[in-house]
Amino acid sequence: MGDIVSEKKKEIIRAAAELIHTKGYEPTKLSDIMKASDIGKGQFYHYFSSKRELGLTIVDYYAEMWDRELIQGIFQSSFSAEKKMENMLEWAVNYHVGTQGLSGCPFGNLAIEMSEHDEEFRLKINHLIDQWIYHLAHVMEDLRGKDQALQQARVIVAQIEGGILLMKSYQDISILKDVIEAIRLNYLNEGE
Repeated sequence: MGDIVSEKKKEIIRAAAELIHTKGYEPTKLSDIMKASDIGKGQFYHYFSSKRELGLTIVDYYAEMWDRELIQGIFQSSFSAEKKMENMLEWAVNYHVGTQGLSGCPFGNLAIEMSEHDEEFRLKINHLIDQWIYHLAHVMEDLRGKDQALQQARVIVAQIEGGILLMKSYQDISILKDVIEAIRLNYLNEGE
């Protein structure tokens, strides 16, 4: 019975994550989540005490994906620093190509929408971004040396997230691809 319960909870999380990613946290109503999950209000409250609890669970859901794909799959791999950087850049583009670039970054969207209103959301999202920067800084150390590696990692993450924001606003994936190519030229192809 526990597997069925946890599977239904996962379905709710996945459906709500997609809704919140495309519509935003505040505009997504509980009724939208229940309809997309094919559940009633009682069933929702069986799994979650509030929409906020579900929202924080969604941050964890995306964090698990990022940890698996980006941190473990790329940064903690045995690839060279150049290959890790290239794989990270490709990962960023491929994720947004898969969503047609319409919805932006799940974390970036929530950071913009929730950071000034909910400290727990802000801290969870900051932790994820900090992990990205931390692991990228180690790659930058290997590529460019220890001096300014953290600063360079912050700049790269800001460039990618800025490219995603513009891509979403213009509904044009080529903007993100241009940003990724500029990063590639600046940090991977220097001296060629």
